[in-house]
Amino acid sequence: MKQTTINAIRILSAEAIQKANSGHPGLPLGSAPIAYTLWQNFLKFNNKDPKWDDRDRFVLSAGHGSMLNYSLLYLYGFGLKIEDLENFRQLGSKTPGHPEYGHTVGIETTTGPLGQGIANAVGMAVAEAHLAAKYNRPGFPVVDHYTYALVGDGCLEEGISYEACSFAGTHALGKLIVFYDDNDITIEGNTDITFKEDVAARFRAQNWQVLKVDLVANPDNVTMIANAIRKAQKETSKPSVIICKTKIGYGTPLEGSHKCHGSPLGAENLQKTKEKLGWTWDPFVVPEEVLKHTRTAGRRGAKKERAWKAMFAEYEKQYPELAAEYKSAMKGELPDLTKVESLFQWEKPMATRQTSQAVLQQIAARVPSLMGGSADLAPSNLSDMKNTETVTYGDFGPENYAGRNMHFGIREHAMAAITNGMQLHGGIHAYCATFFIFSDYCKHAMRLSALMNIPVVYILTHDSIGVGEDGPTHEPVEQLIALRSIPNMKVYRPADGKETAAAWISALTGKAPTALVLTRQNLPQYEGSGLEALKGGYVLEDCAGKPDVLLIGTGSEVELCVKAKAALAKEGIKARVVSMPCFEEFEKQSARYRESVIPASVKARVCVEAGSPYSWYKYAGDKGEIVAMTTFGASGPAPKLFEKFGFTVENVVEKAKLSLKK
Repeated sequence: MKQTTINAIRILSAEAIQKANSGHPGLPLGSAPIAYTLWQNFLKFNNKDPKWDDRDRFVLSAGHGSMLNYSLLYLYGFGLKIEDLENFRQLGSKTPGHPEYGHTVGIETTTGPLGQGIANAVGMAVAEAHLAAKYNRPGFPVVDHYTYALVGDGCLEEGISYEACSFAGTHALGKLIVFYDDNDITIEGNTDITFKEDVAARFRAQNWQVLKVDLVANPDNVTMIANAIRKAQKETSKPSVIICKTKIGYGTPLEGSHKCHGSPLGAENLQKTKEKLGWTWDPFVVPEEVLKHTRTAGRRGAKKERAWKAMFAEYEKQYPELAAEYKSAMKGELPDLTKVESLFQWEKPMATRQTSQAVLQQIAARVPSLMGGSADLAPSNLSDMKNTETVTYGDFGPENYAGRNMHFGIREHAMAAITNGMQLHGGIHAYCATFFIFSDYCKHAMRLSALMNIPVVYILTHDSIGVGEDGPTHEPVEQLIALRSIPNMKVYRPADGKETAAAWISALTGKAPTALVLTRQNLPQYEGSGLEALKGGYVLEDCAGKPDVLLIGTGSEVELCVKAKAALAKEGIKARVVSMPCFEEFEKQSARYRESVIPASVKARVCVEAGSPYSWYKYAGDKGEIVAMTTFGASGPAPKLFEKFGFTVENVVEKAKLSLKK
């Protein structure tokens, strides 16, 4: 049954790709014995309860080989039907071109952009290590599972994989096991044209155990693969990579060629493949004996889950408080932070990065599942949780996996993807931090946070030309519009402490990632700010009767709007100040509410933000003015830069008058 099942994985994958006339058959054909060995004999799961807390996680980092994953999910009873495989890559099907979290049962993360999956897997291993250290007690291994990832040459060529694997080795994540499908082929041909490094030496240098399996000489040698997995499981002081030398497109006339990497085999080649593998069944037909064989793995997992639940019931009796905290964390529960009055009590002018740290401290004390850190910038972006007399947060690492402060190193891209993995694992409310300008390094992982609907928090400080002397290389201009353009991403740029608290509360709730865009320079505190910021935009300061002009701003530029309102009032011009910390939340409000804040009848408007103007045309309207950045910044003291680029009260007043004349 072993050989027939391996071939079933191959043929189902190839048939689905052929029927769709689209896809990547090479990887499933070559990696089928790896996948079979893992899923049949090692992977801990219960297909009747796919979200069981203590299941092993499997990540197909080489997401273009998605049909391998779908064939496995069908064979191992996760609810996919043959019809789903027949509809591979079709609109609305459960089998999209790349694996999508939340769309197909059993998919642990959205992969496809190469390298993202292995970094997600590192994050899942971080979460497992942290939760195990926090909740396990002698005789009660509540958290005890592995994270497995299958990567290809492309994943390891991407720089994010180097960052993530370096982090994993440094942090000795022994429950992380990676299979490297080493087939020497990418879309353009043999990897020799771009990728000649000694991968084994690279991983050894990064503190990984390196194991090798030759599946060219022994294509379906399950015993060799199983022995390698056992060795990997026994090594607890470092992660393991199992380098599997394979033939891409094994069993086909295109075996070993880049021609089977990203294109269907063709009807003739598919038939020849079936003949070589001895496959005599009709298209999309799997022998009943194969299904009986594969379903034994699910029953084995169900038995393990029953034992785990019995163990947890006893754990609850002996450690009731820990058990309650664990269950709450795995459910993602949060206290009602809107009721915490101290989050909304601010007096002295402060940079929003400073108020964010103070808010973070208060939230951390109330949310035990909060965990995160920075890309070597915590002293500047103020993203670490400080120990108190009653709480010690500690630093996550081999000496203390229970620590809640992460040190990601200068690895922004991997940091964001690792944080995605931590959030996806469950039991953690994850955040990460860097300077706003470096969000460009994080962007692909941020996009996937949004695509997967997971509430990762991104702390992004030093948000504008207010960075000052570091100059244009470090002064974000186009980054706000870039993040605002990502569907399902909330971008908060708060104007004071109360708005910052509201931004944090919004970030931790819902099903969307949030970017907290924060200042380096001090900002005033406003009497009229507060929980209204949860609506994304609101009237901060108003005038008597109908306003003549609307002054709309975010972050540090709200101060200019407030001062311009006062200056205009001296000239008999009535202005309303609208603070718009989050466009996305404002757009979710009712049309009636939005009209109450920005009435259509008031055509004179000035929108002020030290970033690109492209976000603002909708709100400026046909008679409004925009004070924004249309060039890069410069190096110099921040006050001089704001003056140079027109961010002054006088310019806002002038623009208001100009708008009134239109």
